[in-house]
Amino acid sequence: MGQDLSRSVEGLTVLVTGAASGMGRATAEVFAAAGARVAVTDLSVDAVEGIAASLRARGHDAQGWALDVSDPQAIASCVAEVAARFGGIDCLVNNAGISAFCPIDDADNYDAVWDRAIVVLLTAHQRLIRAALPHLRKSACPRVVNIASTEALGATSCDSPYCAAKAGVTGLTRALAVELGKEGITVNCICPGPIDTGMTANVPEADKATFAHRRTALRRYGLPEEVAHMTLSLCLPAASYVTGAVIPVDGGLMARNA
Repeated sequence: MGQDLSRSVEGLTVLVTGAASGMGRATAEVFAAAGARVAVTDLSVDAVEGIAASLRARGHDAQGWALDVSDPQAIASCVAEVAARFGGIDCLVNNAGISAFCPIDDADNYDAVWDRAIVVLLTAHQRLIRAALPHLRKSACPRVVNIASTEALGATSCDSPYCAAKAGVTGLTRALAVELGKEGITVNCICPGPIDTGMTANVPEADKATFAHRRTALRRYGLPEEVAHMTLSLCLPAASYVTGAVIPVDGGLMARNA
């Protein structure tokens, strides 16, 4: 057919941000299990080195880097080191995130929460893409997957900094899909719904169960691995005609009216 439509990422290099826990860690593990070479990045050097060591102990090719995605110089250095270590970068998964709840009338804190949300949840994405772009352009399977949230598609009260940043991620995804499409670089976005991660760990289990029963079609919270497998799917060589997509992985949250 003139093009590799393989359903394997074996031998590809993926850089995952926010990979020390939750969806990021699950993503690193799913890609490694599928034969990819994995760059594990997060704030804690001990955490990422521990995860990378665990992957190597299972026979996978992985290495950890400490990375603060709010630091543009750290992004440039990390991406360069990853490309040098693995001989390039094929897939970038922008997963690093923070929570950013704050009422709009909180005069003491709102601006700081807003600024932090935009830098970590949106600006970091474009900086990482820009840093990785020279390497993606050399790849036979160049993929970018941005992790947003169903908060980009709907909203929760007192969550406007987070919602605005995540909505920005969907816009960035579509714009770069159009801009980079002529080069064969796909850019897609996943919007996780309620997922069992560290960010939801403080929510009482009874409250989670009530919310899931009322709001999701599947009547449960999702697993980080369920998001990770969608990310993997978008990075397959066979996913070469999927770009600019904004895909909820939310158990039917956005589909359900009542």
